Amino acid sequence: MKRRFILLVMFLLSTGVSLFAQQALFGGQQIVSPEINDDNSVTFRVLAPHAESVLVTGDFLPTEKVQSPMGEMEAPGKAEMTQDEKGVWSFTSEPLKPELYSYSFVIDGFTTTDPTNPFLIRDVASVTNIFIVGGGLADLYKVNDVSHGSVTRRWYDSPGLGMDRRLTIYTPPGYESSSEKYPVFYLLHGAGGDEEAWIALGRTAQIMDNLIAQGKAKPMIIVMPNGNVVQDAAPGEGNEGFYKPQFMVPKTMDGTYEANFMDIVKFIENNYRVKADKANRAIAGLSMGGFHSFHISRYYPNTFDYVGLFSAALMPREDATNKVYDDIDGTLKKQMDNGFKLYWIGIGKTDFLYNANKEYRAKLDSMGMKYTYMETDGGHIWRNWRIYLSEFAPLLFK
Repeated sequence: MKRRFILLVMFLLSTGVSLFAQQALFGGQQIVSPEINDDNSVTFRVLAPHAESVLVTGDFLPTEKVQSPMGEMEAPGKAEMTQDEKGVWSFTSEPLKPELYSYSFVIDGFTTTDPTNPFLIRDVASVTNIFIVGGGLADLYKVNDVSHGSVTRRWYDSPGLGMDRRLTIYTPPGYESSSEKYPVFYLLHGAGGDEEAWIALGRTAQIMDNLIAQGKAKPMIIVMPNGNVVQDAAPGEGNEGFYKPQFMVPKTMDGTYEANFMDIVKFIENNYRVKADKANRAIAGLSMGGFHSFHISRYYPNTFDYVGLFSAALMPREDATNKVYDDIDGTLKKQMDNGFKLYWIGIGKTDFLYNANKEYRAKLDSMGMKYTYMETDGGHIWRNWRIYLSEFAPLLFK
């Protein structure tokens, strides 16, 4: 009898815990946010019964100008939400074009994420929610019913930097089960990013899975390193533990990364089945990563047949003394004379680096150096960089 009583108590306790967990999970009020409507407008909702003001901010809204350390830049706009009798605030956008969008709420001046949307991305130290309006190019950013590659994190020894460092590596569908050798594309992030940036914000795995499945891109290995030489890995993933990511860290863009980049190439070519020659190597990057791609490709002028500069920073600071930045024009000419298959430049019309890229193209024109150029709307934003990756990757290794 006593045993039955104990079992009954245990059952009731376990049932109570289960019911409590379910109640915590579903919350009490069923709020859907964001809700993508039939006309591709999107409704955002948040329960904040005691708030006096709630705004939604995101890159689906018209941009506004703000001052930053890099000068005047575009920032996501804001829209006022309205409150109903239950304390739920809501806002419905205009019909949106296909794209991956990010957003946050501003509740009485406090910026926060959407508690009913578990899908988040980190850009430097900012965390925002995301959603996708499908169709067009945005279908490349979705997980579709196609064969999928693998994404791994590997640690490599960098003798030049004196530490083990972390890489994110995409291998194409079928890599594990084949004996085939593959070309390699080194894809570099911007300032404030790390080896997680391209795979999370850039949707690299989804884009490549879909392009390969459509026959638009050749199967390739994509290597996404950490370009911050003082870090062994992204914040929270390395031996420094959890700390706030910074936009610019020490030794950023001082030549150290470029000078030691071949440590990465050697690791990949010693540990993966790759075609280890110039015709089967590509390098590209956004902003700071474009700066690195520019200088790495001319500093090692007979190493990469494919080079991509996405919204690239270009010339080093006046106080930069690393030998990597010696004789830029001479090494660029040597790169041109050695020959290459593709030199690709992309920039947004309102990017703060637009004029610098225009001047650089004038330099290439004066040298007779051939390049492919793409100009898009918008500024220094991930929306453009996903487009550039989607356009650049199908041109590789043809």
